[in-house]
Amino acid sequence: MNKKTISKAVIFFLWTVSICWASGGTKGCECPKSSGTKPPGEVKADAVDTVLQQLNKKAQELKSYQAQIEYKFIQPLLFGSETLRKGTLYYTRSGKKSKLRINFETLKQDDEEEEKYAVQYIVLDGIYLSGPDHQFEGTWLVHIDYELKGVKYYQLAEPRDPNEPVDAFDLASRNLPMIGFTKIEDLKKQFEVTLVEQKKGKGEDSIQVHLKVKPNSVYKDDYVSIDFWIDKKLGLPAKIVAISTEPATEPVEQKDISEIKFLRPKVNKIIDKDVFEFKIPEGFDEPEIKPL
Repeated sequence: MNKKTISKAVIFFLWTVSICWASGGTKGCECPKSSGTKPPGEVKADAVDTVLQQLNKKAQELKSYQAQIEYKFIQPLLFGSETLRKGTLYYTRSGKKSKLRINFETLKQDDEEEEKYAVQYIVLDGIYLSGPDHQFEGTWLVHIDYELKGVKYYQLAEPRDPNEPVDAFDLASRNLPMIGFTKIEDLKKQFEVTLVEQKKGKGEDSIQVHLKVKPNSVYKDDYVSIDFWIDKKLGLPAKIVAISTEPATEPVEQKDISEIKFLRPKVNKIIDKDVFEFKIPEGFDEPEIKPL
């Protein structure tokens, strides 16, 4: 999995966990390797609106979120090649300020043994960054690769009025739809949104939402469809599957797949503020800066 894919995946994480506000994920539910096939059944449109409204309600209640996270990248065209990363995700929101951090700790490729591979992503205000001849303003994503001893700074947003800060998850809406933060009307402009009827005896504790990208959608160049499951009891996401448009010349069954799982979530529990502290380790290269 190349660096471009990983960076894109992180934005996908931001969006995914934003569903925590707005959703209810799955409690160990299983989803297909590909959601390119037609859903087995669709629920009435008014039920879709009810689910999305509940997601928005959850968005207002979340103050903190912590979970073990697994990200799997599947390439069916390359004989089903799989890359799996595991780690921990942290998010806190206090008033109008928010913090987000993802610490990947291990890497497993295909049938090889799982190995330690530390990669971290942190969303923070530019005031916490420093660099030669550069003033950091606005909100930034910091990418730290401990194996390559490299650091990259990606600017996510320009400076805003202090009274109108940008939420860490809200930034993801520039790359993926923000369920829970996005108005229902806006979401429907980009996607055909349906609820997938679950087979009797399977998935009864969850709700599956299917997003099919419309031909004129701003996401048409990136994704064919996105599926996520809502846990009826927890009101939090547990698994999400996104079907990429790549490889462009291949049928949907051969396109790349991103899967995300949230395990052992902790909601609105105190997270030590030290978790979000940031410092470039000694011996690392000078950070690569990528402004908007």
